[in-house]
Amino acid sequence: MLMLSCKSSILRVLIVDDHELTRLALKFAFSREENIQIVGVAENGKEAIEIVKRFPPNVVVLDLQMPVMDGWMASNHIKTIVPNTKIIAYSSLEETKYHEKKVTASLDAFCKKDAPTNELISLIKKLGENSINNSVT
Repeated sequence: MLMLSCKSSILRVLIVDDHELTRLALKFAFSREENIQIVGVAENGKEAIEIVKRFPPNVVVLDLQMPVMDGWMASNHIKTIVPNTKIIAYSSLEETKYHEKKVTASLDAFCKKDAPTNELISLIKKLGENSINNSVT
């Protein structure tokens, strides 16, 4: 008997960044991955929260420094709405500043904006699988 594994789940990803070119580049890069579905693209934390309410993501790629509502505040709201969602702080800030503020924010990982795209995609897949596994149990 042949048994096939259905391990490849579709990961729902939300992109949040105030720079249009960054949003478009991430959307393009992620859309090329067959197991990633973009559920929304937002330019600030307030827009992100509205998208999360309508289309709960498994993973949020979240800029920390944005107008209207920054990523620090948005992360707390997002975790309240969808606790199993994994949030990647995607920032040009130094990682030490991220660790200093992590206590007050609901962030699961940090990725510098100058990291290779394939590293960010690997992180999304790793955290996304954890999110899916946690919501199933």
